[in-house]
Amino acid sequence: MLRIISLNLNGIRSAWNKNLLPWLQQQHADVVCVQELKAQLADLSPEMCSPDGMHANYHPAEKKGYSGVGIWSREAPLGVVAGFGGGEFDSEGRYLRADFGNLSVISLYLPSGSSSPERQEAKFRFLEVFFPKMQALRAEGREIVICGDWNIAHREIDLKNWKSNQKNSGFLPEERAWLTRVFDELGWVDVYRRLYPEAAGESYTWWSNRGQAWAKNVGWRIDYQIATPGIAACARQASVFKDTRFSDHAPLIIDYDWVPACNAN
Repeated sequence: MLRIISLNLNGIRSAWNKNLLPWLQQQHADVVCVQELKAQLADLSPEMCSPDGMHANYHPAEKKGYSGVGIWSREAPLGVVAGFGGGEFDSEGRYLRADFGNLSVISLYLPSGSSSPERQEAKFRFLEVFFPKMQALRAEGREIVICGDWNIAHREIDLKNWKSNQKNSGFLPEERAWLTRVFDELGWVDVYRRLYPEAAGESYTWWSNRGQAWAKNVGWRIDYQIATPGIAACARQASVFKDTRFSDHAPLIIDYDWVPACNAN
């Protein structure tokens, strides 16, 4: 069984101080994809550089205290690629790929457009340049799992207050249509939705810090594991861990009936 976890940390040092490592040690994960490091490599402690004996690879943003992604893995990757040739976005630390046999796992942090119209335009630019990348990845013929904070709720079932958010970043028609194209045109699979087509409140992975969003479960499902059909069909169970809050996101845990070393070409 292959266990993959995805979590937006909202700051790796903050999450660490909330006992992320002890929890991680109990999960026996094979691969952990993290987003929003908000740290440079020089800021990381020795434990962060090798959490629970795992191999750690990072792609921090050039701007301090901003963005950044990482992948922790039990096995050392055969290859690691930081950035996807996305121009302005590669310097923001939004894409990190690790290869294991014929399986690749990618940690992705898609821009949020909620802070300003300028950032929403940047988000649209990201979607424009990343769609061909998604197409190219499918053409590789490898099994791939893209984990991360996509900052898009795809369907009405994916957020509590969908009616009042139809004009807000994260649930705009253009953003949702882009995800639909990823699934319908390119053949990628939303693994959680494959397992649990009608799950609602239990599927949320992010809650605003305003009001009592967490207490009332007024959340959004914006963290996904989006995979190629082969490995998506091997997914056996998924869950969102909510017993402890490490950030404003919750870890998305999916178990696959897959052993990378045994499935290598």
